[in-house]
Amino acid sequence: MTDASQGEDGPVAGGRGEEPSSADETLHLRVDALRADETMQLRVPAPPEPPAPGGGRAERRRGARAGGRERARAAAGGAAGRLLGPLAPYARRMAPYARRTAVLARRLKPVYPRPGRTGWRRWMPSWRQWTGVVLSSCGLLGAFLVTAYAMTDIPGNLNAYATQQDNVYFWSDGTPMARTGWVQRQAMPLKDIPPDVRWAVLAAENESFYSDPGISVKGISRALFRTVGEGDTEGGSTITQQYVKNVYLTQNQTISRKFTEAMIALKLDNKMSKDEILEGYLNTSWFGRGTYGIQRAAQAYYGKDVGRLNASEAAMLASLLKGAGLYDPTLGKANHARAVERWSWILDRMVKIGKLSPEERATYRHFPEPLRTNPLYDTGEQSDYLVELASQYAKKAGHLTAKQFDLGGYQIYTTFDRKREQAVTGAVTKAREEARQNDPKVAENGHYGAASVAADGRILAVYGGPDHRRQGYNESNATTVPAGSAFLPFVYAAGLEHGVRKTRGGPATPVTPDSVYDGDDGVPVTTPEGPYWDRSGKKVAAHNDDGRSYGPLTLREALAKSVNTPFMQLGMDTGLDKVRQTAEASGLLSSSMGPQVPALSLGNSTPSAIRMASGYATFAAQGDHTEPYSVRLITRNGSPVPLATPHPKRAVGAQTAQAVTDALTDSFRAAHPEAAAGRSGVSGKAGTTDKDTAAWYVGTADSVSTAVVVYRIDLAESLEPLPLKGLAGTSAHSVPYALWSAATGLG
Repeated sequence: MTDASQGEDGPVAGGRGEEPSSADETLHLRVDALRADETMQLRVPAPPEPPAPGGGRAERRRGARAGGRERARAAAGGAAGRLLGPLAPYARRMAPYARRTAVLARRLKPVYPRPGRTGWRRWMPSWRQWTGVVLSSCGLLGAFLVTAYAMTDIPGNLNAYATQQDNVYFWSDGTPMARTGWVQRQAMPLKDIPPDVRWAVLAAENESFYSDPGISVKGISRALFRTVGEGDTEGGSTITQQYVKNVYLTQNQTISRKFTEAMIALKLDNKMSKDEILEGYLNTSWFGRGTYGIQRAAQAYYGKDVGRLNASEAAMLASLLKGAGLYDPTLGKANHARAVERWSWILDRMVKIGKLSPEERATYRHFPEPLRTNPLYDTGEQSDYLVELASQYAKKAGHLTAKQFDLGGYQIYTTFDRKREQAVTGAVTKAREEARQNDPKVAENGHYGAASVAADGRILAVYGGPDHRRQGYNESNATTVPAGSAFLPFVYAAGLEHGVRKTRGGPATPVTPDSVYDGDDGVPVTTPEGPYWDRSGKKVAAHNDDGRSYGPLTLREALAKSVNTPFMQLGMDTGLDKVRQTAEASGLLSSSMGPQVPALSLGNSTPSAIRMASGYATFAAQGDHTEPYSVRLITRNGSPVPLATPHPKRAVGAQTAQAVTDALTDSFRAAHPEAAAGRSGVSGKAGTTDKDTAAWYVGTADSVSTAVVVYRIDLAESLEPLPLKGLAGTSAHSVPYALWSAATGLG
C-alpha cells in the first residue's frame, strides 16, 4: 500500500503508529554547517565542571600542571614536525611497503595460545614463523660469511713453521758448542714423491682432497661442537686447512684461529692448484724426531730418501701426522701399539679408495719397524751427549713442547765447562784404549761414566760414551750399577742428623763422629728386638772388603777407612727410612733407591754418576742441595725464554755436612797422601760392590764434586752388570781414581 501523504522530499515525521521518518537531508546540511561554524563554537563554550567539594586551591594547582604538560607536548610536537617535515615525501613512498611488512609481521607474530589449535600445538610456532626464522638466519649467516671471505687476505709472509731454524748451544764461556742441524727440511717436488706416499697421506688425513673446496664443513662443525661443548678442540681440518695452519697461522687451538684458517683455505684453494697445496703440505708438516717434511722424515725413520719408500713405510710415516709423540713406535709399548693399529688402518683405507690393490695390501703383513734413533741427529761426537742432556733440560725447565723446540731459533747457554769436558773425555778415551790393549774381550763391554757437578748444581762436564751415533746410551746418566761403599756418606749423614734408637719407640740418642761401633767382619745386624733375620731364616751379618776386621772404631774412622760393618748397623739404628730420606734429599733419585733392607746401607741403590756427584756436592755446599742443571739461559731470536732455574734446599744441617766432609777428607789423605800434600779443600772416597760389578771414585775439589764409575754391561744381551775382571785396575792403581784426578786437575 502506498502512503499518499509522502511527498517528493520523503514522509513527514510524526503520527502515532507510523514508522520513523528517514533523516532529513536538509536538516543534516544545516547541522553540519552549524558544526563547522567556528564562530558558533566560540559563542557556545562548554560549561565548566563544578569544583569538587573542598577542592579550591589544590584543584587549581593540578589544572595548572596539566596545562603545562599539554603546552610542553604541543611544543615538542612542533619541533618534531619541523625536523621530520622534509622526510614526509619519503615516508609516503615507503608507506605501502611498511603496511605490507606490518601485515607480514602480524602474521609471523606469535599469538599464544594459538587459536584453532588444541593441546601442545597451541604453543608451537606456525610453519610460516619457522620458515621466516630459518630464512632470516640463513640470510644473515650467508651475509656474514660473504663479508668475512671478502675481508680475509692470504698473508704475504710465511710464519716460523715454514721457515725452520737451527738451535745453537754454547759453552759456559759463551763460545759456540754445537749447532743442531737435524731440524732443517729439504723441500721435495711433488713429482719426486711416489704416488703411494702421497695417497698414504691423503688416505690418513683427507681422502676427498682433490674434490673438496679446501674446507670440511663436517669437520669444522665437529671441532666447534667439541670446543664449545667440552672446552676442547678437535681436528677435522682438510689438508688445505692444515697447510694454511703450518705456513700462515699459529698452532693455537682456538675458534678464531679455526675460522681464519677456513677463510684462508677457501681463498687458497681458488688461487693454488691441488698439487701445489699437497706439495707444500708434505714439505712443511712435522713428523717428530726434529724433522719437518716427508723427505727428512724418510731419512730420520728409515735412513732413505722419500723416493725409495714403499706403501707400507709411507703408511707408517703418515700415521705420525696425527701426533708423533703418540705414534712414534720407538717411544714405548703404548706408542708401538697405536702406530701398528693406525698403520694397518691407513693401508686398508688406501684399498678402499682404490689406490692400493688388495693383492699388494696382502703383502704388507708385518709392521715396518723404523730405526731406533735418528741418523740425522747423531754426529758421533762427545758433544752429542751434552746436547742431549741440555735439550732435555731446556724443554723441561723452559716449559717447551718437543714440537716447539724442534721449530728452532733457540740459543741454549749451557753450564758445560770446555776445559773440564776436554780433560775428562781425554782421560776416558785413553783408559778405553789401554783396556783394549790389555784385554780386548773384557774391554768390549766396558763402560765409563763420569760427571762433575758444582756445589750450586751446575753440571760442568760429563762423559756419556764413545760415540753417540753407535751408542745413544749415556753412561753418565745411567742407573744400572750399585753405588756400593760410595753410598756410606749418606748413612753417616743420616745418623748424625737424626740420631739412633736402641729401643722400639724410644727417644733418639744423638750420634757424633766419635761414636764407637764394632768394625769386625761378620758382625750380626741387630734390631731392638734382637738379631735381624732374612726371609730365608738366616741371621743377617755385615762384611768388610776382603773379610778384614778392624775392632771398635769411631764412625769418622770407619768412613775414612771405608769399613762396612759399622754403617750397616748404624743404618738399622737410625732407621732405613731415614737413610733413604737423607739420600734423596741430598740428590739421589727415589727411582734409583734399592730395597729397604739392611743392604741399603751398603749401597744396593743404583744412582747415576751425575746424581752421585750431585749428592757429594750437597756436603760441599754445607748441607744445601741444588738440583743438577745443564742450562743457565735460553733465548729465542734474542728474547729471553722464562727458565725455571732450581734453588737450593736444605738437605742436612751444616754441622752434619761439615762432619761428612771432614771424614771424606781423611779418606782422601789416607789413600792418596802425595796428591793431598799441599792441597786443601779436597775430599773423596772409593766405592766397591759386593760382587765386583762396579768401581767408583767420588770426591770434591774446589767446590766441584766429580763421580767416576767403571762397569761392564753387554748392551746386546741385557742391562745386568757383569764382573769387572780387572777392568777397573787394582786398589793401588785404581782406574776410577785416575780418571777422577784427571777430571779434577789433580792427576
